[in-house]
Amino acid sequence: MRPKPSLRLRPRPRPPEPSGARRLARRHPGALLALFLCSTGGALAALALPAALGHTVARLVDGGPVPWAGLLLCAVLTLAETGFDAGAAVLTTSTGARLTAHLRTRTTARVLAAEPRRALAVPTGDLTARLTARTADAATAPVTAAGAVAGVLLPLGAIVGLFVIDPWTAAAFLLGAPLLVALLHTFTRRTADAGADYQRAQSVIAHRLTEALDGADTIRAARTGAREYRRILEPLTTLAAHGRRTWAVYGRAAGQSALLLPLLMLLVLAVGGLRLHAGAIGVGDLVAASRYAALAVGIGSLTGALGALARSRAAARTLDPLLTLDPLPHEGRGPVPGGPGHLELRDVGVVQHGKQGGNQEGKQDGMQDGEPLLNGEPDRKPLLTGVHLTVPGGTSLAVVGRSGSGKSVFAAVVGRLLDPDTGTVLLDGVPLTAMDPALLRPEIAYAFARPALPGTTVEDTIAFGPWTAGPAAVREGARAARADGFVGLLPYGYATPLTDAPLSGGERQRLGLARAFAHPGRLLILDDALSGLDTVTEHHVRRALDERAGRCTRVIVAHRLSSAARADRVLWLEDGRVRATGPHEELWADPEYRAVFRTETDEAEETAEADEEPGAGADGALPRARTEVEAR
Repeated sequence: MRPKPSLRLRPRPRPPEPSGARRLARRHPGALLALFLCSTGGALAALALPAALGHTVARLVDGGPVPWAGLLLCAVLTLAETGFDAGAAVLTTSTGARLTAHLRTRTTARVLAAEPRRALAVPTGDLTARLTARTADAATAPVTAAGAVAGVLLPLGAIVGLFVIDPWTAAAFLLGAPLLVALLHTFTRRTADAGADYQRAQSVIAHRLTEALDGADTIRAARTGAREYRRILEPLTTLAAHGRRTWAVYGRAAGQSALLLPLLMLLVLAVGGLRLHAGAIGVGDLVAASRYAALAVGIGSLTGALGALARSRAAARTLDPLLTLDPLPHEGRGPVPGGPGHLELRDVGVVQHGKQGGNQEGKQDGMQDGEPLLNGEPDRKPLLTGVHLTVPGGTSLAVVGRSGSGKSVFAAVVGRLLDPDTGTVLLDGVPLTAMDPALLRPEIAYAFARPALPGTTVEDTIAFGPWTAGPAAVREGARAARADGFVGLLPYGYATPLTDAPLSGGERQRLGLARAFAHPGRLLILDDALSGLDTVTEHHVRRALDERAGRCTRVIVAHRLSSAARADRVLWLEDGRVRATGPHEELWADPEYRAVFRTETDEAEETAEADEEPGAGADGALPRARTEVEAR
């Protein structure tokens, strides 16, 4: 028995949140404060050491007893600086890892909470790069900022120390300070530009690689592997150019620093030597001044922190579109308790939003090679138009039509994996858009042609869902999907790790069906989920579906004649419009209806014979949404 979801009205999702460093800093304020204190403590110890060392040297030069207290103070300050720096290093690593994990979780949650058509506007490869590498770069901003205290405090404190020892020595250093500031400003700007271009090139490669992996069977069959290899690696030239540009910026900054900083040191020591000769300062003061000058010219070490902050800002800009995705709107309502699963569509229409132009692969997402298409007129291709339909609770509906007719779009709309652009979908009289997704999702079970299989073991993947199905429900679902037979042959049965369970396309489909059967709701949607099954297995699965008559409304995207023949009612789609509805026996009199099954059956059988791994579905309008969104 599945647990009944609470009907308590839940608050609407929180508004979009920025990805700035301030927001991240609130996650682990204690760790960042400790990092700040360690950095500050190390900087203060480093600033106190030259004064103590100069005073000790002066005592030694003047003669008299050995200044043991001064020597001990110098040792303590050295150990303190070392200890604080070590603590800062540990905190930088651990806090950065925790912030990265938090940012990845928050960004992923925002993507999954959004309407799939909006969330998947970013190509899969680019999305993967943003959720992995970009989140790691963006999460370093608070850590870098907290640790950069030492980089700022050391040179500023050193300049103050020079002024205290001798204003003329400090003035000598300040003569070259404007050049150093200009160097840092130029470095920061150029590093930010180079880093952003490098990240864009990475996204292009990730996008093309994901496309090739998704279409590996097609590439193998067409024998175009060499061409795809060249296409994927072609942006490496651009990536290498941006990488060399980045290192060139670092190299120029390092070279200019290597020239400027020694000149500043030489100028400070020369002025200090003249002041020592004039008797204005002592030997100890000169030692302290030399140490302070070394710390002051250490402002060049800020280049690393500034470079990291520039990369973080560039990465954060790529995450902003994901973190500002609107969550699925709702009114906090829940399904009618105990409803039969009565489904109603009123003038439902879906439009594919995109841009004209670019390559064919990019048109689907409005992107070309991972980048938005900036030119061209909006392309509003209708996927569904004016669909009026009523499906009584507990009955079965077969959805048929040729490729591109809108079958998978229909399946996505009736389970709210996709919101229609026009019209309304109601479940037991309540609009889907009014229901809290957390309350709606347990009422709807999906099975797909290419199901995602999350979890560690076979049992985990069947139990995965709006609630974790128990062992009894897992085995009952597996029996209904005819998966218990091959699962029993695995090395450890249901406890077999998925990595040790080589599965054919049909076996993967049966696990997806088992997961749907293990999470019974009032609505069961099979989107081409029987295409990889043999005739005998499909017959047994259909019997399991028929046993749910009266208790569950079943929507089946059908390609085979037998699926439509067993359904209570058939919806015939053509070019996104309802061509006809009614019992299969009545529609069979139309020769064009019969032609649909000849075409679709031939295509499905050819696919199964060529490779038992089924395709992404006939419609192609939402190939990724169907498989990725279901994992929620």
